Amino acid sequence: MEIASIPLGAWIEGGLNWLTSEYSVVTRGISRVTESGIEALNEALMWLPEWALMAIIALLCWRAASIRLAIGAVAGLALIWNLGLWLPMIETLTLVVIATLVAVVIALPVGIAAALSERLYRGIMPVLDFMQTMPAFVYLIPAIPFFGIGSVSAIFATVIFSMPPAIRFTTLGIRQVPVELIEAADAYGATRGQKLVKVQLPLSLPTVMAGVNQTIMLALSMVVIAAMIGADGLGSEVWRAIQRLRPGDGFEAGIAVVILAMLLDRLTQSLRRSRAK
Repeated sequence: MEIASIPLGAWIEGGLNWLTSEYSVVTRGISRVTESGIEALNEALMWLPEWALMAIIALLCWRAASIRLAIGAVAGLALIWNLGLWLPMIETLTLVVIATLVAVVIALPVGIAAALSERLYRGIMPVLDFMQTMPAFVYLIPAIPFFGIGSVSAIFATVIFSMPPAIRFTTLGIRQVPVELIEAADAYGATRGQKLVKVQLPLSLPTVMAGVNQTIMLALSMVVIAAMIGADGLGSEVWRAIQRLRPGDGFEAGIAVVILAMLLDRLTQSLRRSRAK
């Protein structure tokens, strides 16, 4: 006896078609704004000479962490420049920065609300589990009907893929604030907003920064995968090397991705530790 299959794929495709037709004006507006932001940040970073951007990043690493990280950053960036991958590195950095900013701006209010509302917390956790277990490539599928081929679709997919850790860590940080401190704030007559701004958020900031760190790492991994839908950057260099069977070029681009990932990871971890002190 043949069992009729549930037309889940047809339902999802029909829903996407309806959304793209009904909200095409909204998606076009978002696409134009995002493209403008990408172009502006790319042009600003490319306007700076390579040595000037290296010096700025080294100074930031030195002030936030140590002179050793600053020296390592200069050495890594100099290698990327020597390999001729400076422009793809800038394009990848732009996508990661924009996607991370959007993800954090969305995740922080959601995480705070979930920490303060038990009902919302129970409702949102299964959604985050679903988002984190979904294969990364699947997020590229709905991005194309909404925003077409290119960097805007890459940012859309990256935001969805990288947002769950920021929500989870924000919620975790606020919920782990000692009850005694909350009771002390209540005893002094603090309002709910004052408790959040002056007690809960400052104490949970190291945990929130850990979530931001994870968001950056996931965003970097996703923008590399997003080269499959036309995103520029180091991912496109890897994808081009695969298509042309040039393993050496692919490894060079991969090394550049590793250098950028290590730099961003060490920098955000240093900021997290400084906030924890």
